[in-house]
Amino acid sequence: MSCPVNCHCDYGVSGILLGIFVILAAGVFTFFPVLLNWFASEWYFDLCLLWFFLGVVILTFGCVYECCVGAPDAKAREAEADVEGGAVNAPAPYIVIYN
Repeated sequence: MSCPVNCHCDYGVSGILLGIFVILAAGVFTFFPVLLNWFASEWYFDLCLLWFFLGVVILTFGCVYECCVGAPDAKAREAEADVEGGAVNAPAPYIVIYN
């Protein structure tokens, strides 16, 4: 996949969050046939298991991606101080106060 320079895609965290969401959603939908005996057909329960295992796979790949590849390095750095004669100058005020 090709991303533009300013994209900074973070597939690991996205996979982790999406995997957790799919697992929780599968748990909510499994609640109905197991405890309330609604939608108690075999294929419905099989679909709930399919979604649960899909969430586990997405979560696993997200964790593995985050551990192996990690987040992109930050490109930030400290600002250079204005030094004149060994003294550091204070920044210019943005608000001018008139007396």
